[in-house]
Amino acid sequence: MQWSIVGLNLLYAVLGVVLMFIAYRVIDRLTPQVDFAEELRKGNIAVGLFVSAIFIAVAIVISGALN
Repeated sequence: MQWSIVGLNLLYAVLGVVLMFIAYRVIDRLTPQVDFAEELRKGNIAVGLFVSAIFIAVAIVISGALN
């Protein structure tokens, strides 16, 4: 097993999580009238779908950039 490949994959995974968190925070700041965390606690399905769509879109962009 090549440890450099394992290390790079781990780095990419951490980078992907960090970028997803940053994208979530940017969208959260751009929409101050919607409190995503509070709406998710209330069980608002539409907000949950919106946040999941953000994560999927960011994941597609990150995977395209890393490959």
